[in-house]
Amino acid sequence: MTHDHSDSIQRLKIVEGHIRGIQRMLEKDQYCIDIIRQIQAVGAALNKISTSLLDQHLNTCLLSAIQSDDLVEQKRVLNEITEVFETSQKI
Repeated sequence: MTHDHSDSIQRLKIVEGHIRGIQRMLEKDQYCIDIIRQIQAVGAALNKISTSLLDQHLNTCLLSAIQSDDLVEQKRVLNEITEVFETSQKI
């Protein structure tokens, strides 16, 4: 199943630019709180991308698996989602 990731790719390019900006801020020894705020903004942007991808996954791959008669595939997809959330709790 193919997905349209153009929005996520564009958002990642913006995040990439922000990270370069953070590097420049560090090189110029700018105010630490300003740098931290930029890092937090990047984190929020990445979370938004992650949420968008999860939503897309739930509405395509998960629905497809649930609607199928393949119990193994249903369990696999549900386990993947559980693992993603368990991993995020460890970070």
